[in-house]
Amino acid sequence: MKKYIKFLLMTALLAFSIGCKKDLNLTNKSAYTYDTYFNSDVAINQAVVATYAALLHTGFWSGDYYTTFDLLGYDAKNNQPLLGDYLQVAQYNFGPDLDVMNNTWSVFYQLIARANVVIDRAQVWKPANAAETTDQAQYVAEAKFLRAYAYFNLVNCFGRVPLRTKYLPLPTPADINMPRSSVADVWAFIEQDLKDAEAGLPMSYPATSYGRATQGAAVALLGKSYLYEKKWTQAQTELTKLTQQPYTYALAPVYNNLFDDPNQDNPALNPETIFQVMNQQWTDWGIGNQYYMFGGQETWGGKATHTVRAQSYGFNDWNNVYVTTTAVKAFTYPNPQNPSVNYVDPRAAFTFYGDAASGGQTQYCQQCATGPIAYPFATKGYEWLKYEYYNKVATFGGPQSGINGQVIRYADVLLMLAESYIQQGNTGDKPLALINQVRSRPSVNAPLYTSLGSQTDAMRILMRERQLELTGEQVRYFDLIRWGIAKQTINAERQIEDGTQPFQDKNVLFPIPLAEKNANSAIAKDISGDWN
Repeated sequence: MKKYIKFLLMTALLAFSIGCKKDLNLTNKSAYTYDTYFNSDVAINQAVVATYAALLHTGFWSGDYYTTFDLLGYDAKNNQPLLGDYLQVAQYNFGPDLDVMNNTWSVFYQLIARANVVIDRAQVWKPANAAETTDQAQYVAEAKFLRAYAYFNLVNCFGRVPLRTKYLPLPTPADINMPRSSVADVWAFIEQDLKDAEAGLPMSYPATSYGRATQGAAVALLGKSYLYEKKWTQAQTELTKLTQQPYTYALAPVYNNLFDDPNQDNPALNPETIFQVMNQQWTDWGIGNQYYMFGGQETWGGKATHTVRAQSYGFNDWNNVYVTTTAVKAFTYPNPQNPSVNYVDPRAAFTFYGDAASGGQTQYCQQCATGPIAYPFATKGYEWLKYEYYNKVATFGGPQSGINGQVIRYADVLLMLAESYIQQGNTGDKPLALINQVRSRPSVNAPLYTSLGSQTDAMRILMRERQLELTGEQVRYFDLIRWGIAKQTINAERQIEDGTQPFQDKNVLFPIPLAEKNANSAIAKDISGDWN
């Protein structure tokens, strides 16, 4: 799908801009409008591809999403090169006028707007045959999945938000000034979209369409939504589906294959990924702007679909952030089979560069012509390995990473399923087996738990397991928020590391962006103070 997106993206984006200029009393019979363009399988598919393209817009997976949520979840800490908005994010010292907040809000609604176009136009389109009728159902289902994913992020970041469910070419003032819906209504909308998507999405795709949402992706996001809503039994039912036929998801035998470009795209080589954001390595300016993520794929990107993640976090490159000591220390804990002895979890070596005592990787450039180079821990400290490819090169020289962004993977599903049991008071064999399944990945092969103990003990084990397995995957902030322990956890960790306690009660939600308040009078009237 990487090349497919490149081929269709510019045409699809052009289609979305049609009809913006006023008529000059002339009728151009070859010109397209919103009503006339989307009248074929090809055109609707272009609109779907353009909807996926929003995943790489400013504020999302081209770079911003990683940095924002790794900092907020305290997986990452700001280094000296990190300035501006993200320095405020790192200190929880931000308000509604911060560009990061506006970009986060805006990109989710960009994704929603494009999905709404697909749903509206696909349902008007008259397929010519049975194959096109099948495509029509798939396109609508893909759009509903992506729309649900956007609202999933919105409700978790901002709480009550406007539910914009239709594309309106000529919106009225009432349409623009839409009030916020309740959190319950937003979740209900997400659930319905994902149920519809589950019914309409295919199980898999040919190689030309890798990266498109599958039925399994809809099941996983619906199960995750139920878990976030504390609907434990529904979460258990939905997530269990993914462990049974006809689904064939499995843990990748080699952990780092999840974050290594050649192995990511093909489900046969990577059976663990359920939904990911597709990237392709930047090679030259003919593809597009190497630095598009700073102006937005929608304006600077061209055909470029790489990410800045490796360059931004890389210890031999921009090095904007590094791994927190808190995250590093989490990988050393009592051995489940001999609690009197500390154990260093093997996943440390797949997550960060460090020293032997911490379990971090101590070499880089293993595949370089020069041969392996000793990692300079004495001068660098703990730095990111996940989503990096210093095993192949000593430095990147600019944003160019083709490593895909993991949105939901099977290990996450297994741990969420285990949590759904534990939250219902079941700490027995089923959640125990699920947690041990993640720990017994061949490249990890960590000692297995023989018992989870009480519900409190089981949740403590589950929380640590999610932290270790998913460090640097933008999950921990949301986990801490939904568990109701974000303030106490972040402040305790920050107090130890830098003597601060920056997390305030209001930080469980983002502030509604000032730009949205200025544009939407209904929201402006609904906010007390400057927050949410």
